[in-house]
Amino acid sequence: MTHGREEHLWIPESDLEGMSVDTLAVRAGQIRTGQLEHSDAIFPTSSFVYGSAAQAAARFGGEEPGNIYSRFTNPTVQAFEARIAAMEGGERAVATASGMAAILSTCMALLKSGDHVICSRGVFGTTNVLFQKYMARFGVQTTFVSLTNADEWRSAVRPETTMLFIETPSNPLCEVADVAALSAMAHENEALLVVDNCFCTPILQRPLELGADLVIHSATKYLDGQGRCVGGVVVGPEKYLNEIYGFIRSAGPSMSPFNAWVFQKGLETLPIRMRAHCDNALELAKWLESQPSVETVYYAGLESHPQHELAKTQQSGFGGMVSFALKGGREQAWRFIDSTRMISITANLGDVKTTITHPATTTHGRLSPEDKARAGITENLIRLSVGIEAIDDLKTDLERGFQALKD
Repeated sequence: MTHGREEHLWIPESDLEGMSVDTLAVRAGQIRTGQLEHSDAIFPTSSFVYGSAAQAAARFGGEEPGNIYSRFTNPTVQAFEARIAAMEGGERAVATASGMAAILSTCMALLKSGDHVICSRGVFGTTNVLFQKYMARFGVQTTFVSLTNADEWRSAVRPETTMLFIETPSNPLCEVADVAALSAMAHENEALLVVDNCFCTPILQRPLELGADLVIHSATKYLDGQGRCVGGVVVGPEKYLNEIYGFIRSAGPSMSPFNAWVFQKGLETLPIRMRAHCDNALELAKWLESQPSVETVYYAGLESHPQHELAKTQQSGFGGMVSFALKGGREQAWRFIDSTRMISITANLGDVKTTITHPATTTHGRLSPEDKARAGITENLIRLSVGIEAIDDLKTDLERGFQALKD
């Protein structure tokens, strides 16, 4: 005897239509097996078997849907992809081995020799290196411009411009781009706008709704939230994702089933984590502004931030990343960092544990002195990825850094 819902191996998309991103983070994309488990299943297998040679041929020939090989078809990875696509409001998502693999796969699938990219200077240091060094070897030229200066973007457009690439808020200065305006500019010139949404996640910002063509995440960061795995994902329309999927199938920078399962578990708590990150970061940013040893605090939630009003209109929160410049140089910054005791000294971000790093010698260390200067990466800059610990305990630990500067 069966009872209606026992026969459902998954929740149909139509049953989730119109539901909030908080609900989608928990429910979307789940695939249940015949055991009808409540938690998400994991399929740690390299290959899949077929009922006959004819069925195998049909699968490989694309005549029959189904799993073939975990480099490009795995149920756990597909479940993660379906969930993040639903959360971002995209038609499809494709998961990759890392955030950088997501950017590389997007470029390799959609760009060709002779194309031109306009990229904001305020991107992750390795993203800069990827465009400036490696994509250039394939004949793709990149112009780097200020994230917030519309005139620089307009002046950089060429007939061969095919992609605009931004990270907003930026890393590590937390500058905010006008996504809708850049989207309009891209489309006027028949180019794509690609947005790295790592700092905000779909909980705080949905770039596709603002006109972006593709959204990229380093799933390693907030999507996981506990620093356990490395992964990436691209979200957007089928017509672009089919090309990106084809590249991943052939080149192999794919996500493992185990990592996909971890990320899927991370998404379930993403809404409540992001709100906790935002609350702590805002209070800490205000506190840092009052410290006599601090020269500047970079956080869009502060009224002193130049894009504060813009951030309020296109984001539902200001995120968990705070950067600040001390009075002094590298020596003072390192002394401050080394004097903390609880906060983790690591370049990873988006963790429930607060982390601290010196961008000029870590995340952006491979940039030339000139590129660092243009991107505002100074020797006195410190980046905090604010976690969800008790705010008073975070202040106590950072106070050790300020005391060391006084001593």
